[in-house]
Amino acid sequence: MRERYLARLDSVREAAKAVAELVKDEKTEPLRAAWLLVSLESAYNWVPDAPEPPASVGQEDSDLGDGAFRLGLAMISAREAVAERLAYHLINEAQPDEPEMCEEFECPEGCSGRHDSSDIDCGPDAVFEDLAEHGVTVEPPEPEPFPSRLLSWFTKTDAEEEQEEDPKWAELEEGSAAVLAHFGIDADDTDVLVSAAAVGLVADAWRDGPLDEIRAADGGPSDGEVFAQSVDLHRRAREALVAAREEGPEALAAFVAVASDTRLRWAGGSRFMLRALSGTETEAVEGFVRHLDGRVWFTTEVMRVRSWRAALLYRAASAAVKAPGHFGMPAWPAVVDAAMARLGELDRTDAPEVLDDLTAVKNALLEAPDRLGAAALDWLVGQAVFEVPLSVEPGAGFRVTPEDAP
Repeated sequence: MRERYLARLDSVREAAKAVAELVKDEKTEPLRAAWLLVSLESAYNWVPDAPEPPASVGQEDSDLGDGAFRLGLAMISAREAVAERLAYHLINEAQPDEPEMCEEFECPEGCSGRHDSSDIDCGPDAVFEDLAEHGVTVEPPEPEPFPSRLLSWFTKTDAEEEQEEDPKWAELEEGSAAVLAHFGIDADDTDVLVSAAAVGLVADAWRDGPLDEIRAADGGPSDGEVFAQSVDLHRRAREALVAAREEGPEALAAFVAVASDTRLRWAGGSRFMLRALSGTETEAVEGFVRHLDGRVWFTTEVMRVRSWRAALLYRAASAAVKAPGHFGMPAWPAVVDAAMARLGELDRTDAPEVLDDLTAVKNALLEAPDRLGAAALDWLVGQAVFEVPLSVEPGAGFRVTPEDAP
């Protein structure tokens, strides 16, 4: 009886895990997802009561309790997956077509105007207001204090403020300006400088270091997902750096909050979240967050001790060395031109449909590559279309090197 019971628990647990995975796959229709849950619940209801150990055993059988506990966790995961899928399905079906949204979403010509949502964040307090509309009053929790870890970045004592400036800060600023001049990046063009600094901030704080370990883990993000997320973070870094000019270095906390959010689904339609990694990868995620904190903290220090411009020069110089051909850099349009020439020669029969219209693809790459979606970017990276050789003429900037050049 015990063995049959444990076998039944294990079978239903495996079925629950399979249901959760199938429901997360967008190929599974919502109605089919509902039926999968109904059949799973039926199997769960038919699990017999745990057999009672004989009195002579004299102790509780831990395997019986553990098996039931693991089954309960698997059932919770399956129910959550189905509930989320059906909730978004109902919300999306109830939304009318709104062509006026196309301008906001920068849609390609011919878009139907229908934009389904798959990840809505209403914030921590919306549920209490929604319940109040139904006559149910639940007191919301007290607002969280500003994290002391972040607060410490932006506050200094009077004694610290009065310390004489270290000459190394001036050398850092002068050296960064020299690097940018060598690579032909106009540091006097504020728009160019901010964009390059945002590239450097994402490259130094987010892409470098522990992210490689996370990418190599089972269930880690693909190249296309990393590409899409880095583009989204570039926009956020740029906004934070612009805001920091008036608001001070504390404005960079907005970038940190998103870049280190382990519950955030990545851009480009990705379902990847840092918190999805478990086991040994948990340490990699923690190291990733610490690394991000440290790199952004240094940027705030340069901004506080020296100036807003000095911080931008430093990060922009880093971008010029590490990521000269990335989105947001002056050389990116040339990289896109070369990539499109390669793409036009490729067999695209197995490519995502969004890559059919080459004009729209080029516009998306120039303006917002994550608009193409992580899957399309994954395909492009796999075809090595962005592996464009760059050369630099000191003081004149980067240029694409012809592939037949010696």
